[in-house]
Amino acid sequence: MNGNSAKSTATMVAIVALVVGGGAGYLIGHKNDSTAKTNTSANTAPAADTKAAGLRVILNNLEAQHVDLAAAATRAGFDGSAMFPAAGDALSKNTDALTAAIASVYGDEAGAKFKEIWASHIGFFVDYTVAAKKGDKAGMDKAVQNLNGYVEAISTFLSNANPNLPKDAVSQLVTEHVMLLKTAVDKYGAGDFAGSYEAQQAARDQITTKIADTLAGAIVKQKPEAFQQ
Repeated sequence: MNGNSAKSTATMVAIVALVVGGGAGYLIGHKNDSTAKTNTSANTAPAADTKAAGLRVILNNLEAQHVDLAAAATRAGFDGSAMFPAAGDALSKNTDALTAAIASVYGDEAGAKFKEIWASHIGFFVDYTVAAKKGDKAGMDKAVQNLNGYVEAISTFLSNANPNLPKDAVSQLVTEHVMLLKTAVDKYGAGDFAGSYEAQQAARDQITTKIADTLAGAIVKQKPEAFQQ
């Protein structure tokens, strides 16, 4: 990494959380639902009025926004809506912003690698949506296969960036995230609009309550000096 300032570290934290489109925070220090509520480790959601709490808020907002943008784009693509270019542009700008932030912390080479991985999964969801609209089962299967490759790539990237993000844990939650968004597309294609929005809400819940809160704790554990009052 190329920065020691709290500002650079905070930027890195926010970006790493968005990169996941899923993450490992929930599984770190949360072995099951019964223990999650009482866990008081460094990975538990931070208390109010601290720098760590500010990080938690940032991650919740950004992760929820990611889900909503992805859902809007896939629905617009499925419908052939005139809104699709604008939705795609919003996702592209998001990718560019994330890439710039990653590069500012990890260097240009890492930023370029991140952009390649992150942009690929957006493209794979577009491929899945197009194939689903045509009823092209082979195309849908191919897109799912490619999304599985994305899970492997992003899990490796993140686990290498942060020792508190075990690859298997990242992979499990990224897979869950991908499947929830896939369900939103499938439900929409079947005309089950209520079910599609339920899947979108489930994806938002998964990102904010399972990922963002505990991921914030995991990153604070990695760089505690940046979050001291």
